[in-house]
Amino acid sequence: MEEGRNMKKIVLITGASSDIGSEIAFLLGDSYEVILHYNNNYDEVMKLKDKLDKLYNTDVLAVKCNLAKEEEIDNMLRIIYDRYDKIDILINNAATTCDTLFEDKTKDNFMNTLDINLVAPFLLCQKIGPKMKENRYGVIINISSTNGIDTPYIESVDYDASKAGLISLSNNLANYLAPYVRVNTICPGWINTNMNKNLDKERLDYLYNNKSLANVDDLVSFVFEDEFDKKCFLRQYYKDFSNPDFKFSDERSMPFWK
Repeated sequence: MEEGRNMKKIVLITGASSDIGSEIAFLLGDSYEVILHYNNNYDEVMKLKDKLDKLYNTDVLAVKCNLAKEEEIDNMLRIIYDRYDKIDILINNAATTCDTLFEDKTKDNFMNTLDINLVAPFLLCQKIGPKMKENRYGVIINISSTNGIDTPYIESVDYDASKAGLISLSNNLANYLAPYVRVNTICPGWINTNMNKNLDKERLDYLYNNKSLANVDDLVSFVFEDEFDKKCFLRQYYKDFSNPDFKFSDERSMPFWK
């Protein structure tokens, strides 16, 4: 562990090389010690690290990990704890999807999506959450999706199931880790990211023409519209960017929370 680095809160962002992950990193890089997780996108994450290092005069830690493998998750955490004595904030942002015809989807397709989108956040929360609770401080933000609440797209049934599971996981963790650890679920609608670049042209044209495809900075601003230290252990948001006037916010606090 490096001396003097534990003055700022430590933030682990999974899927940091993605559009959403990189925007979150830029948002937090000035006030937090940011850790960038990546798997295959080495060049992208190194470019991001270089920009953050120069912009904030820091030395951002980037760690490679295949989140589908528990042993690699354990190794990533060992690397992090060699440098820092704790993780204050965990942002489970990494996700994958396999949009294929229902009839063509295989068990391996389905399980890989669940491994990255649901099992990995479970493992990270299981390994990091109790340490947060012991330290009497922690924030976990799980990036889910409106697809986890209600969706008509059978092609993304594996993605939708994983995001629904992530919402349920968050609700359970919020109660289990209270009162010192706050667990948030963010459920964005359509976002203009690389994950959606393979949508068929007809659907993309519809989303663009109806101004239903939000930009990444819309989501990031929404995620962090409240301060991390707000005294609430569960804040679950549902915001469908395809309907800008609709927003559901469910906020619960334990009676003993002061």
